[in-house]
Amino acid sequence: MAALLSRARIVAGPGFNRWLVPPAALAIHLSIGQAYAFSVFKLPLTKVLGITDSAPGDWKQTELAWIFTIAIVFLGLSAAVFGRWLEHAGPRKSGVVAACCWGLGFFISALGVKTHNIWLLYLGYGVLGGCGLGLGYITPVSTLIKWFPDRRGMATGMAIMGFGGGAMIASPLSQLLLDHYKSATSVGVAETFVTLGAIYLVAMLSGAFLFRVPAPGWKPVGWEPPASTSHSLITRRHVHVDNAIKTVPFYFLWAVLFLNVTAGIGILEQASPMIQEMFKGVVKPSAAAGFVGLLSLFNMAGRFGWSSLSDRIGRKRTYAVFFTLGPLLYLGLPYAGRIGSVALFVACAALILTMYGGGFATIPAYLSDLFGTQYVGAIHGRLLTAWSAAGVAGPVLVNYIREYQIGNGVPAAQAYNVTMYLMAGLLVIGFFANLAVRPVDDRFYMSDGELAQERGALAGGRV
Repeated sequence: MAALLSRARIVAGPGFNRWLVPPAALAIHLSIGQAYAFSVFKLPLTKVLGITDSAPGDWKQTELAWIFTIAIVFLGLSAAVFGRWLEHAGPRKSGVVAACCWGLGFFISALGVKTHNIWLLYLGYGVLGGCGLGLGYITPVSTLIKWFPDRRGMATGMAIMGFGGGAMIASPLSQLLLDHYKSATSVGVAETFVTLGAIYLVAMLSGAFLFRVPAPGWKPVGWEPPASTSHSLITRRHVHVDNAIKTVPFYFLWAVLFLNVTAGIGILEQASPMIQEMFKGVVKPSAAAGFVGLLSLFNMAGRFGWSSLSDRIGRKRTYAVFFTLGPLLYLGLPYAGRIGSVALFVACAALILTMYGGGFATIPAYLSDLFGTQYVGAIHGRLLTAWSAAGVAGPVLVNYIREYQIGNGVPAAQAYNVTMYLMAGLLVIGFFANLAVRPVDDRFYMSDGELAQERGALAGGRV
């Protein structure tokens, strides 16, 4: 089994068609993209004991919010810790580990629902599932950037659009399974978790075994890397992962990702309850599940569309668009609630999600422009700690500000307004963080000798 999973075994031979790799990436990212549909389970999980209504002892939304938050925290931590290991172990081995963590996380969470032990949900979906998310997220991204150096934005968009689109499948599927398994004694969540865990385990293992990596020095026929200058953000050289985190541009990009994700993730995590509460009696649970799926569609489209556009206009300009239009759209959400326009609310949220997804898909290409491709997977993994931080900040801001507002007599339909204003402000700060990004200082780049040594270690399987 060890030989079957080794990196040396999956080096592609001459004539390999690189377009066979994106389907493998999609199989993994469509599976772990279920995380964006977790809000479908939030209301049923508040009725595990009461079945039809919340009963004394049932979990509150603030308790349940930590499940998603922990998962995102461990996504970033596992990506940061195991990013360099991925570069040496190869995408097949890391994909298999990701599949086992993600599938097992669902099974443990199902046990937690059955025994009404929220700590098992924190452990299963949160810790173990989060590790599956982290490894499953960076594995295809790192691989596709190496296969598509001529189309970095499009390549990362192909992989990451699957993560955004996962909820488009998972949201209606989860609701269908919940309705199927629901009974007089169960809300159906435990049974749904078991079913989803089995489906995703098989899908991710299938994707992992399809991966191949290019031979050292490979490049597309007829393509030459663009010339770099002292003022260009695109380099032909490479920065070691350990040196990347010593540079100023790394931390500006960390801030860019953190602020963009914090703003968007609060909406995603609370999407289903938010639209039901802001338009009480107008939007039913089934329609709210459809809204979650629609957000997933725009999230997915933005990942591919914006990242592909960034190949033409540049990553920095792409983020400038996000941070200019984003605040206006966030201000439009409470206005839509105030005038009772579901259509305007959905339109603003959908556009926000295109830029939220586009930010995720564009950041790996941004990193490879600045730091080179040799260790982009490991560098990307460390930058994803910004996602971990945002995974705490976004849901906590939305949920706790909502609770505080309601506790002070604010109607549920208006309890999200302050948070939306705050998110708009965060995006304004993000605009200036992106504006401050500059080329990496020459002293951080690897010499030709160091690069040859690193590639030799990689080929030999040494870390």
